[in-house]
Amino acid sequence: MEMKEKTAMPLNEIEKKRAYAKYYTEQMAKPNPEQMAKLLKGPMDAGLAIYPQEAAKLLVPGYMEGETGYCIMENGAGYLAVNNKFPGVTLDMIKWWFAWHPLEQARYRIWNPYCHQSVAVSDQDREKILNPDIPVENKIADVVHFVMEDIGGGMEDVVIHFRPTEELGFSKEALAAQHAYIIGGYGLTENRARPTGKTPAIMMHYYRETEDGIESRTRFWLGYRIIKGQPVCVLPEGAKVPEFVPMGLALHNVEEFSHLASFLPQLYRELGESKPIQ
Repeated sequence: MEMKEKTAMPLNEIEKKRAYAKYYTEQMAKPNPEQMAKLLKGPMDAGLAIYPQEAAKLLVPGYMEGETGYCIMENGAGYLAVNNKFPGVTLDMIKWWFAWHPLEQARYRIWNPYCHQSVAVSDQDREKILNPDIPVENKIADVVHFVMEDIGGGMEDVVIHFRPTEELGFSKEALAAQHAYIIGGYGLTENRARPTGKTPAIMMHYYRETEDGIESRTRFWLGYRIIKGQPVCVLPEGAKVPEFVPMGLALHNVEEFSHLASFLPQLYRELGESKPIQ
């Protein structure tokens, strides 16, 4: 997944006039070399993967042995874990970003101009996000993002259902005690070049404070959905997610979060700090 093989999707003339347009660049920040090296070594031992029912293990201080890697689990589901660093970023900044960026396509594109094409939310969700009386945390959960992006295998239509903290296996009190916050839910992905049906996945970004900012401990389970508040593997018996799928998504995750970390503090100071989302 070489960046040079992709073409950046530019801003149009109207988007170029946005206050944040200066953050659009074809020279993305260099992906974290340590994380990229771990992923390029090949798949990790599947025994190091955790199942979504075990996600609360992320509350344990320290790090897991499989903190960064990807594999195919015993039940055929794809799994990936990535640890990204965000120096100078706070939990408030990352909450604001996830509420702010889906309101306009160009906001999504500055995150990764090579892979992110578009984002949209419903009129009802837009009204919720723009409501100044709703806390920023509540502008993320129970919101659906409709995105088009390339996560390693060509452009895909992705529908992401962001879910409440408790549904992801965490209590707000436990997260607060660890100076942490979680953003996640489940999604359905369909590749435009290979229309073989929708692929389900559970996504989880566990953010916690560090000495110089925050870090994300990302987990994806490909082949899973959340049904009636519980994670369920919905792969047909004997089916396996192709190994290149979690590998590509893991590399994409490092690229996009390395770039986001490079500009989020300044963007937040200019457009987010002490200002209503608009």
